[in-house]
Amino acid sequence: MTQMPQVRGTLTAQRALADLTWLRVGGPADYLFQPADEDDLRDFLRALPAEVAVFPMGVGSNLIVRDGGLRAVVIRLGRGFNAIVCEGGQVTAGAAALDAHVARKAAEAGLDLTFLRTIPGSIGGAVRMNAGCYGSYVSDHLTSVRCVTRQGDVVDLPAEKLNLRYRQSDLPEGWVVVSACFRAVAGDPVALEARMVEQIAKRDASQPTKDRSAGSTFRNPVGHSSTGRADDTHELKAWKVIDEAGMRGFSLGGAQMSPMHSNFLINTGGATATELEDLGEEVRKRVFQNSGITLEWEIMRVGERPVK
Repeated sequence: MTQMPQVRGTLTAQRALADLTWLRVGGPADYLFQPADEDDLRDFLRALPAEVAVFPMGVGSNLIVRDGGLRAVVIRLGRGFNAIVCEGGQVTAGAAALDAHVARKAAEAGLDLTFLRTIPGSIGGAVRMNAGCYGSYVSDHLTSVRCVTRQGDVVDLPAEKLNLRYRQSDLPEGWVVVSACFRAVAGDPVALEARMVEQIAKRDASQPTKDRSAGSTFRNPVGHSSTGRADDTHELKAWKVIDEAGMRGFSLGGAQMSPMHSNFLINTGGATATELEDLGEEVRKRVFQNSGITLEWEIMRVGERPVK
């Protein structure tokens, strides 16, 4: 057993991860580390043996942890990393701050980051995945990001160094985003709040927000540029090619492609990570057979499948 560094936060061995993901599935991590603050995180990573893998985890909104668990130290940021500061047309948010909270706090200050309001998850994950909604992306607003490297060094990077593109970035393996800075145009707080209320109503009318899901399962297959802007024609939507392959509402064990929105993979109760992933792979197979399009996962899948 590898000797773990001393910490001021919380370090838990063999921590089950299912209750930390929106889909409520998955086996244990070797360790779960919840650092007290940036210094605690930096000191831990600096002292952690180089051969030990590190997996930064947000609120688990876009994640399947496989049933065999994760051979790594999972790093989950909490209260010491959720501050939101709005000043001078800039919003600086800790990586653990929820996207929706950042949108609301910015709107109260008369700054428009309303696109974040309906994006599930936290700022760290939004940066890593170049999250977007309603035609706006993190890449349109991000100016810089502060990270702790796998070696325990603190690095401030301008946004262009991340090479943000459709649902992807070049953030190095094992680096942990601790905060991000966004530029935002000014807006009337009342009008910004009204827009967010409208966005929530639109989302709730079209997406299974009351079910256990992880957001969009697959990336839209075509019609996006290197800047991350999506072409919004329905012919290019993942849900449409899934429908055309007859997979809306399709089930495997406790896993189902939502009848309400066919690009949402849901846990109807008691699904395993294996069932969810296998259903997703079946959808990819049927879509390819039907249309020749290879869907790419948007949900991140990590860890090991159980030994049969």
